[in-house]
Amino acid sequence: MIVLLQELADGEVSGTGSYLHEGDFSDLLKISNMGLVKKMRQVVSALCVVLLLVCSGCAWFNAKNEKTAEDLASEGMLAFEKGKYRKCLEPFQKLKDWYPFSRFAILAELKIADAHYHVEEYEEAVFAYEEFESLHPRNEAMPYVIYQIGQCHFERMDAVDRDQTFTRKALAAFERLCRQFPGDVHAEKAEKNVLRCKKNLAEHEFYVGRYYYKNKNYEAAAKRFEKALSIIPDSADIPEIRSLHQKIQNYMSRCNAGLTKLTKK
Repeated sequence: MIVLLQELADGEVSGTGSYLHEGDFSDLLKISNMGLVKKMRQVVSALCVVLLLVCSGCAWFNAKNEKTAEDLASEGMLAFEKGKYRKCLEPFQKLKDWYPFSRFAILAELKIADAHYHVEEYEEAVFAYEEFESLHPRNEAMPYVIYQIGQCHFERMDAVDRDQTFTRKALAAFERLCRQFPGDVHAEKAEKNVLRCKKNLAEHEFYVGRYYYKNKNYEAAAKRFEKALSIIPDSADIPEIRSLHQKIQNYMSRCNAGLTKLTKK
């Protein structure tokens, strides 16, 4: 059609020169364009049908193979109970993302935190526990959640001659648990860890105080010893606590004696 139109425009049909009027040529162009548009519409319509069939097939396939919330919960719990903590994270995360309003979603949130804790990914565990607490502050698992936050810090407590940041964080979590849920089984467990945290902090202050004492900086040493004594109770019914308390008091006496000598000079 296009070749014919070109030939007509050039006056080359039948070798007789141009015999079409200008209006006739315009009509032929219109007819040609209408034909092309009609064919393009047919092609586009066919492509739309094909795409619709492909998308429908994909949707049908995904719907048929997508696991339910209960399926994902069962898969995650099975792996968790077998101690496969990293493996259980995938189904629990899918459950949390795909079915956020499912009755199994809370289980997934808590087990994700527990799984991180068991593989010693404590930062991730703390984040997950704290997220659970912010989303479900009245949930019955809250004493357990706060206890686990404390445990994540407690597990990373360092030696007394090192930084005690994790010790302080653990102590804060355990004391909060005891205040908010007194009498709860997790609060009772936390009370034991509170004493261990305080002992660690007191020994840290005692360690620094002895350093100052050896360098005859009695004033700085006395402040550290005083702080150590304020951390641990002198009536603690634990032999090692009483022993530590007595040692600190002895060094306090030496500091006072040293300060007295300095003032007399």
